[in-house]
Amino acid sequence: MRFGKIGMAAVAAASLVSAPVFAQAAPASQPVRAAASADEESNVEGGSGIILAILAAAAVIAGIIIAADGSENTPTSP
Repeated sequence: MRFGKIGMAAVAAASLVSAPVFAQAAPASQPVRAAASADEESNVEGGSGIILAILAAAAVIAGIIIAADGSENTPTSP
């Protein structure tokens, strides 16, 4: 039983390691796509970095508030 678990773990680890190698070794029968040149820059980025920073700060503050909650969770049994 124990050797079966170890064997399954080894197979899973080997497949996780080898999957990117097999995916990269795709056959060269398909033509390679060339990138198109961009004449103008895109203004899509906008202010998404600021929104992500605000959300991250809110998550950290919420975590601190939840962790520092002063409620006593002691059992009522003697």
